[in-house]
Amino acid sequence: MEIIIKALQFFLSLSMLVLVHEMGHYAMARLFKVRVEKFYIFFAPWFSLFKFRHGDTEYGMGWLPLGGFVKISGMVDESLDTESLKEPPKPHEFRSKPAWQRLLIMIGGVTVNLVFAFLLYIAILYAWGERYLPAENLKYGVVADTLFLGAGIQNGDVIVALDGKKVDDFATIVGTILLDEVNDVQLLRAGQPVTITLPPSFRKELLSSSSKSFKRKSYLAPRCLHTGEIAKFAQHSPARDAGLMENDKILSLDGETFTYADQTNLFIQSRRAQTLAARVLRGADTLSIAVPVGADGFMGIYWRLNDDFEYVSRDFTLLAAIPAGCQMAIERISGYLKQFKLFKDPEALKSMGGFISIGSIFPGQWHWPSFWEMTALLSIVLGIMNLLPIPAMDGGHVLFLLYEMVTRRKPSDQFLERAQVAGMIFILALLLLANGNDLVKWIAG
Repeated sequence: MEIIIKALQFFLSLSMLVLVHEMGHYAMARLFKVRVEKFYIFFAPWFSLFKFRHGDTEYGMGWLPLGGFVKISGMVDESLDTESLKEPPKPHEFRSKPAWQRLLIMIGGVTVNLVFAFLLYIAILYAWGERYLPAENLKYGVVADTLFLGAGIQNGDVIVALDGKKVDDFATIVGTILLDEVNDVQLLRAGQPVTITLPPSFRKELLSSSSKSFKRKSYLAPRCLHTGEIAKFAQHSPARDAGLMENDKILSLDGETFTYADQTNLFIQSRRAQTLAARVLRGADTLSIAVPVGADGFMGIYWRLNDDFEYVSRDFTLLAAIPAGCQMAIERISGYLKQFKLFKDPEALKSMGGFISIGSIFPGQWHWPSFWEMTALLSIVLGIMNLLPIPAMDGGHVLFLLYEMVTRRKPSDQFLERAQVAGMIFILALLLLANGNDLVKWIAG
């Protein structure tokens, strides 16, 4: 069911963003009295799911969800339909318009995508406000995975600054380390200030780790007190098979008691394929139950966490949401642009994700604030990716138009056609690479 919910959210978000993007091109073309022959959500090779004609435009929906298109009269585009270009230019055609008008038509989709993202962030803050956990409010510190433990971070450390800059939102720590090339981590360990210098290879290892599987565990998580209470069981659960029940409270394992949830998990993992003597509180009764640990080091239990942290919550009036939403959008754009620096490392190519990766970022339960925030982020991604100077993408057309405006020389239709083909081959290769990476991750589990 979780996969279905993720897929539905992804499909709805993608459909909306494609519609918004193509509407940008369509609106600008109509503004300058350029005929739009086709307007399609998704591509429609060989056949479409449905179509209808209104005026001089055919509207429809394709079956291949790789984007959408508007076929603008008198333009070399992905359809590669150049027959009409052999005739003299007509007043309603794209090629008959001044270069500045053609430029505005081509950036219309990107512009609307970015404006849409700004509006969504404003609406999110106005409707639901903002809630985050300041790093300094992790009263029990962090739980680090093996990568961060190897870099010198210890469970229980409180991270307060990165390269001397105070950390506000705990959730941004890993991304900031990766994208801002952080060298030093300032933290409190048992109340004492400590500075950790990350190894030179740390960011490369972090990037490599993120590209190996869809089962992304947290690199850093808030440390929680051990409640011992069972919230639910995994699908395969030795603990449930042994007779434990939801809401049972495990008081001790083999006589050992624990302060923090991570200590409990580490103890269980150290007893792989063994049987533990569990002292269990069920209602008013105290029971002794022998619980086997699987060969993977798990009992199949999800603990009820003691989330007693002090979150920061902020509500916004509409007037306050406008600048705050714009600032949020700018930060997301900046963060996404920083990711392009990662591609100086060939390892980054392995981290490129396709449709499964994009779909996996949506929550497993329908949650409107998360859905709209993911949609806003994807709108930024779609806008920026389309602006890259690659033929067959909006940025490629913009590049050639800027060349024409500067040199006063228009590239020939034959050149544009060949560039379009080359660009389409390049984009197809990227799609195969990204979705191939997804396949490798899926096989890896």
